[in-house]
Amino acid sequence: MLTGAPASQQGTEQVAPEIQGAYVWGIAAVAAIGGFLFGDDWVVIGGARPFYERYFGLQSAAQVGWANSCALIGCFAGALVAGLLARRFGRRPVLLLSAFLFAFSSILTGWSSSFESFVFWRIAGGAAIGLTSNISPVYIAEVSPAQWRGRLIALNQLALVTGILAAQIINWQVARPVPSHLTAAAILASWNVQVGWRWMFTVVAAPAVAFFCLCFAIPESPRWLVLKGREVQARRVLARIGGPAYADAEIEAIRATTLRKGVLPWRELGKPGLRGLLLLGVALAVLQQWSGINILFNYAQEVFAGAGYGTSDILFNIVITGSINFVFTLLAMLIVDRVGRRTLMIAGCVGVGLAHLASSAAYHAGLHGRGVLLLTFAAIAIYAVTLAPVTWIIIAELFPNRVRETAVSIAVGALWASSFALTYSFPLLQAALHMTGVFVLYGSICLAGAWMVKAFVPETRGRSLESMDAHAPVPDEEITHHPRSGTRT
Repeated sequence: MLTGAPASQQGTEQVAPEIQGAYVWGIAAVAAIGGFLFGDDWVVIGGARPFYERYFGLQSAAQVGWANSCALIGCFAGALVAGLLARRFGRRPVLLLSAFLFAFSSILTGWSSSFESFVFWRIAGGAAIGLTSNISPVYIAEVSPAQWRGRLIALNQLALVTGILAAQIINWQVARPVPSHLTAAAILASWNVQVGWRWMFTVVAAPAVAFFCLCFAIPESPRWLVLKGREVQARRVLARIGGPAYADAEIEAIRATTLRKGVLPWRELGKPGLRGLLLLGVALAVLQQWSGINILFNYAQEVFAGAGYGTSDILFNIVITGSINFVFTLLAMLIVDRVGRRTLMIAGCVGVGLAHLASSAAYHAGLHGRGVLLLTFAAIAIYAVTLAPVTWIIIAELFPNRVRETAVSIAVGALWASSFALTYSFPLLQAALHMTGVFVLYGSICLAGAWMVKAFVPETRGRSLESMDAHAPVPDEEITHHPRSGTRT
């Protein structure tokens, strides 16, 4: 039970005393399965890569980079269209579409007979990631009471890292030990190369089907329902979340922000005020990716091999990284609504940056083994409790109701475009700069990001979506006549 705020507080700052915690957590958990599939499908390629590369005969750095990053083309496309689809059809249908794509693309990727079909279905799976990475946190933000929103969006990140860990464990268990004395022909004919990697992809279909079925049990976003004039349905959903008084206050606040300022098309995001918010969201998305942590997941083979580890130790170390990621994401859920978004982002940028610079020094000095491993674990732990969840939270909270789907689509699209550049460029950067230079680059970006966050990012902890919307700048021509009160607002 939540303690109510004074009745004098306006809009969504008034908190109903009967928030139904189990119901809210339940619908957020269903939406977060999209995050699980995102993590699972995204990271499974790391364990499968040594085997499908042999199967398809990939040798050049460009081929390796393309195979590992092609899904990001789909991520980018899915993120861009997610906002348009969510605005027109609602949040829940987009989640259903992503579940459908996850199920079919994972099976057809796993059983591809040619490199071309492998790439095509990886891109389709990437589209599913792009859709859910955009809509799952937005949906959770829009059904969450303000004081729980950080934890509930972080639940999506927890599901994501659980998917990462699940993929790493499955890869570790599916891969069979390969004796070192085997010839190249024998390795090519081995179970891992011919069959094993296929199952690594295929198992993603099982949770995807479960996600598809469970999506029918969750309501549509009440904020989308109000935008579409379906207030009776919106009131029913909000009353189920927090009771009639809570529903009345939320409806009034949503109606005020959407009717007062209208629903703006894409071009309006280029206007003063909104343009600054959009650029900030894009910058945060790019920063999260170019912090370099995803390299430690997608190219773990190269990172740990460069630190002197053999194949069997590498697969085990990858599972350890996933476990650390999971544990520290749990910690993030406990503190994100207490410490604040801005503080965690600054601490994360500085911490990850220093860990990368220390790793660079270790590679330069030829210090292999445990030292580099511990620095890698430290960077992942810091990232998991800061940049990983908080970036998604801020992006979901930052934008006004009237442009949220569109603005989040652009920010998440920028995230996936920068992730593609990061993933595709790593083999080329490694060849040119070696591990020493690569980690100097990533560390420097993180430290520059700390300055950016300190200078420009507002604190959104504990504020309702409507209260932030009320303070967003609005061009003069967007001032409209309020149809209910007959006054200009």
